[in-house]
Amino acid sequence: MNKIFNIKNLVRSNVQKLKPYSSARDEYKANGTDMVFLDANENPFKNGVNRYPDPQQRDLKLALAKLKNLKPEQVLLGNGSDEVLDLIFRAFCEPQIDNILTLPPTYGMYNVLAGINNVENKEVLLTVDYELDIKSILNAVTETTKLIFICNPNNPTGNAFDARSIKTLIENFNGIVVIDEAYIDFSSYESWINFLDIYPNIIIIQTLSKAYGMAGVRLGVCYASAEIITVLNKIKPPYNVNELTQQKALERVLKVDEVFTEVETIIIEREKLIENLQEVSFIETIFETETNFILVKLDNATKRYHQLLEKGIVIRNRTNQPLCENTLRFTVGTEQENEKLIKALQALDN
Repeated sequence: MNKIFNIKNLVRSNVQKLKPYSSARDEYKANGTDMVFLDANENPFKNGVNRYPDPQQRDLKLALAKLKNLKPEQVLLGNGSDEVLDLIFRAFCEPQIDNILTLPPTYGMYNVLAGINNVENKEVLLTVDYELDIKSILNAVTETTKLIFICNPNNPTGNAFDARSIKTLIENFNGIVVIDEAYIDFSSYESWINFLDIYPNIIIIQTLSKAYGMAGVRLGVCYASAEIITVLNKIKPPYNVNELTQQKALERVLKVDEVFTEVETIIIEREKLIENLQEVSFIETIFETETNFILVKLDNATKRYHQLLEKGIVIRNRTNQPLCENTLRFTVGTEQENEKLIKALQALDN
């Protein structure tokens, strides 16, 4: 990097001064004995959820840290990835002063969260081939640019970016590079988690919504240096991950072989779906994908979207996104669901 990275230079001054709220369960540390809990004004009658959840989600963090070969203090959990992303904004971006960079077409919540936090979002479009425009990105950086958001593999395009391009941004930007790896489990590319010890200015976002099949429990995961995690812990709500989510997520994380098997099945189905989509005449381009979805360019996205809706198939129309005119996004479903999609498309092709 151009300068020695110092997290204190990026954290908002009010956050640095903030004394975080200390919940009853933050103050108490389990010692293995059977305790009588009269500290948190809870209902004492047991029903499985009458007690507040562990505010630091210790068991779940320990399991995830072991899975990723990290330390628990490098892990922060949120009520979905969107809460984690929002915490990053609130920790590092001064409203009406600082700015961020996003790289459309990309995940839309970055822009929404910038608006919520009153932070300028400077957009630098990908190239026409959906690659990072490194020169334009670095030229857009100013003294008040705190964050660059990279969705990798990218949504909605599906491709993963060249590691050398991301490395160039990390090494030439004095702010924080947030790498959103929601789809990394479906990719042949290496996770940037493996480089946390080399680059202190990166934050990795992952989720249990995709590969782990737990979109309904809302659990996002942030991996970063212990220093960055400490900052985010200061401002997170005390009980942001509920007890039921912690229990179900831990069960799933401990069944990692089952998850890997499902991921392998989705990848096989993805390749079969791509082969079948190549036979549909009104599909002009099938974009390369490292995710559990496929972006295609066709003759009339809005028309085809509504035709599929009439056949009971819900897909995503991405034609309103930059560089995505007349594109539809197909999530890879079960074998039966994919067959239904192909039959519907073939019927429209006649």
